[in-house]
Amino acid sequence: MNSFDVVIVGAGAAGLFCAGVAGQAGLKVLVIDHSLKVAEKIRISGGGRCNFTNRLLDASAPHKHFISQNPHFCRSALSRYTPQDFIDLVQKHGIAFHEKHKGQMFCDHSAEDIIRMLLSECDTGGVTRWAGCAVKSVQHHASTEADTQGHYTLSTDQGPVTTTSLVVATGGLSIPQIGASDWGYRIASQFGLRLVGRRPGLVPLTFDGAAWAPYAQLAGLALPVAIETGEKKQRMHFDEDLLFTHRGLSGPAVLQISSYWQAGTPISLNLAPEVNLPERLSDAKRRSRKLLANELASLVPSRLAEAWVSAQPDLQRPVSDVPDKALTQLAEALSHWRLTPTGSEGYKKAEVTLGGLDTRDLSSQTMESKQPGLYFIGEVVDVTGWLGGYNFQWAWASAHACATALAQNRQQEVI
Repeated sequence: MNSFDVVIVGAGAAGLFCAGVAGQAGLKVLVIDHSLKVAEKIRISGGGRCNFTNRLLDASAPHKHFISQNPHFCRSALSRYTPQDFIDLVQKHGIAFHEKHKGQMFCDHSAEDIIRMLLSECDTGGVTRWAGCAVKSVQHHASTEADTQGHYTLSTDQGPVTTTSLVVATGGLSIPQIGASDWGYRIASQFGLRLVGRRPGLVPLTFDGAAWAPYAQLAGLALPVAIETGEKKQRMHFDEDLLFTHRGLSGPAVLQISSYWQAGTPISLNLAPEVNLPERLSDAKRRSRKLLANELASLVPSRLAEAWVSAQPDLQRPVSDVPDKALTQLAEALSHWRLTPTGSEGYKKAEVTLGGLDTRDLSSQTMESKQPGLYFIGEVVDVTGWLGGYNFQWAWASAHACATALAQNRQQEVI
């Protein structure tokens, strides 16, 4: 029977990074993944260039950029393995990268650079990898006089495996077409660990087909907006780009707000956040004989202006002939467009899964659960970051915290 110090299930960002760190600390590590291709989520991320971290992450205030029933849980791991630490590793491997807006760090060439880096780190640590190998069952054997630590036995496609430390890095339910599964949640339930309800996050929002028909023609149109949802203390606001789709809205603005949006509640959009629309339209009425649609096209994208005006016959006239009240209502509608999504594109388009393993059953220092020797890292945990590299940084930080703890445990055993 194969025996390892650590078995990691899941060869994504968190799993591979944890394996490399643990292996280089002297542990005998096995990584198992049911897919033949590893790290598919890295491969497709950031438009194929992998937004691998965010330089502006504030580990002292994780609630600013992370969603969780306990958003402060991730502070320990994030403060001990920072964006700069990962950037240093990227530079060590000679990977060219650049910073986009709001601290987002991307590879210059390809996300494959990050995957090769992680595999190289695993190779340096002597990590064994089994790809295309399913784990059929997991059993825990309690400690005895002869086995003071207790151990786990995994039944796999390549035979049984034993280990004293099992790390679950299987991610969430997002993008099932590249191998997402609920395996990690099932293991948590098997060992009596609590779960927070899961739903798609960082996902496009959809609207009723008939009601959306006038806007479906705008599919492909992108523009900067201010977007918000929620009331009072629950209100969230983002200034990002919006993208119209045939079924609804997407783009960074909507992906960000989707993680805070609650079903049945509206979102509010300012389609011209950098323009004082009442003032500009009032000024246009005094000085211009152009059609309102033409004047409006100087303030918002022309396709949007045309679609908006064409739906209202009383606005299809020279701006000078449009009643003041109608101009005021138009400015208000564009600045505070309230609409209620009917749903989202679901896990097939979601970048992350909200919810997961309840952090009350997990150590923020070591990522070990209340079940001895069972660890959870990355997206499978109830920690979800904003768009822009935050989720990858949580993967690196939680993996590093886990691997460091595993190495320390081994040192104590030796002593």
